[in-house]
Amino acid sequence: MNNKQLEEQMIENYKREEHMMILVFAQWCINNDLNPAALYHSAYPDQPNNEALEKALELTVPKEEAGEVADDTLLGVLSLFGNEELAFIVTQEIDKRLRQNR
Repeated sequence: MNNKQLEEQMIENYKREEHMMILVFAQWCINNDLNPAALYHSAYPDQPNNEALEKALELTVPKEEAGEVADDTLLGVLSLFGNEELAFIVTQEIDKRLRQNR
């Protein structure tokens, strides 16, 4: 495998993992009765609609059918991809939920 092939493979792996991160985010939102697109827009107001998020939403399932996505899991995945702005918005939503459940 030459350097160009290796580089292409690394890029494809990153894209696949990024799509998985987006799917985890979208499912977490669905599981918590939140709008993924609205949260994403809160974190990144200057960005247009995220096509990868729209595609991920097609793969989500109703929360009754979904497995749990732990808050810490989502925050860890967002951190791995440097989505600090989105992690901040997610943290705010987690705090709201915890205050409501007191």
